[in-house]
Amino acid sequence: MTSLAELAARAATQGASRLDDPAMRDALAALPGWQLAGDALEKTFRFTGYPDTIQFVNAVAWIAQRLDHHPDLDVGYNRCRVVWTTHDAQGVTINDCIAAARTEQLFA
Repeated sequence: MTSLAELAARAATQGASRLDDPAMRDALAALPGWQLAGDALEKTFRFTGYPDTIQFVNAVAWIAQRLDHHPDLDVGYNRCRVVWTTHDAQGVTINDCIAAARTEQLFA
């Protein structure tokens, strides 16, 4: 099984294909608190207030720009739901898992 650190250290792969069920199970095991929601990986992060939430949002945006892979963000006063998916693959790819792992490390 891949660890969170190993997953976050991987490089994104251009044109990655959708993960099959066994690979998705392995990825979810390495991503604490993340869940498969339809064709996407999703997790809601909680904060003490708005400034911390926005700081997190800006850091996720920086990660997204570096990966050239952008999540959907649902932002509230003290929470941010992050949703990673690959539209071209019509589901979750290794790139989404890498991005989720980097998001998880950022929150930690």
